[in-house]
Amino acid sequence: MPYSPPLWPVSVKGVAIDTRGRVLLLKNERQEWELPGGRLEIGNAETDQIPDPSCEAALVREIQEETGWEVKADRLLDTWVYEPIPARRVLIVTYGCVVLTPEREPSVSPEHKQVGLFAVSEVPGLTMPDGYKQSIATWYAHIAPVSGEHTEP
Repeated sequence: MPYSPPLWPVSVKGVAIDTRGRVLLLKNERQEWELPGGRLEIGNAETDQIPDPSCEAALVREIQEETGWEVKADRLLDTWVYEPIPARRVLIVTYGCVVLTPEREPSVSPEHKQVGLFAVSEVPGLTMPDGYKQSIATWYAHIAPVSGEHTEP
């Protein structure tokens, strides 16, 4: 039997922080908080769907679709494997983001149940995968000066 490599979905996620230093999270159908983002589009000629040229472009598109925020993907924070349900593994690729529309209130798309903005001190107590918590902590450590006050990246 010829070798067939495993195929895993890839999901790009973004840590986006508002002007008050709160991280943007979305509640999914499993009642977990998650970072905004989603899968890369491969394109479809029949529906005129354009393929995402990069992970960063997919992330920018996904965050705008899910929350109404416009962002710039700044830097790769982390990659990790998540198993949301048994035997279904997803490669998560997480970026730190610069919010380009900080005055805009985030909205919630039909893909999610709720949108929330949380202080970094609230994140450890939230129901969410540890990989997201680690990515959030990494981005906060990058953007916060030694004094602990929030600054824009």
